[in-house]
Amino acid sequence: MKETITDTWLVVPLYNEGEVIADVIQQAKKIFPFILCVDDGSKDDSAAQALAAGAYVLKHPVNLGQGASLQTGIDFVLKQTSAKYLITFDADGQHQPEDARAMHTLAEANDLGIVFGSRFMGTPIESGWLKRITLQAVAYLSRYRTGLKLSDAHNGLRLLRRDAAQAVNLTQNRMAHASEIMGQLAATKLPYAEAPVHIRYTDYSRAKGQSLLNSINILVDLVIR
Repeated sequence: MKETITDTWLVVPLYNEGEVIADVIQQAKKIFPFILCVDDGSKDDSAAQALAAGAYVLKHPVNLGQGASLQTGIDFVLKQTSAKYLITFDADGQHQPEDARAMHTLAEANDLGIVFGSRFMGTPIESGWLKRITLQAVAYLSRYRTGLKLSDAHNGLRLLRRDAAQAVNLTQNRMAHASEIMGQLAATKLPYAEAPVHIRYTDYSRAKGQSLLNSINILVDLVIR
């Protein structure tokens, strides 16, 4: 049995995911005992479910957006002296804890400051053709804007070493934060790499219908900036 990873916190933005968050936390805790959920004004029992599953929980009294949740989580983890890394991790079950473990292993082996997850390395992604094209366009524009040579520039599964996390100061609360964090991480000039990850598009996540819209919003933000 592989050991748990105790120098890393998962930061999980949480908004109305009460149906699945307990299972997400329980699966992730098999590898990462330290998990912080930032409940962003959920209207359901997401916070209670996450707490009962063993996560630490911080709560925003009102919905501020994913960028605000990430910044709240990053600020909290940086106060934990034992935290060498943090990993941003989605609450809806799309991310795989084993992928996060592999990213940690890669960072440790190569002294990396940042590891970006990529859907375009390894197994084919499960999404439709329009989303794939949109993601590839986002990656192309991000390379132009930031200089980061990535195949999947806005994957929510990313590992930050403490020095990389200290450079993040998100002011864009909603989808524009995805471009903002890329620019801030690029400015660090820290060594980075991509790691293959599998995004699991479940019936639950497809029913929410947010994935393609978020990608399009990010692309529009890159074009108009």
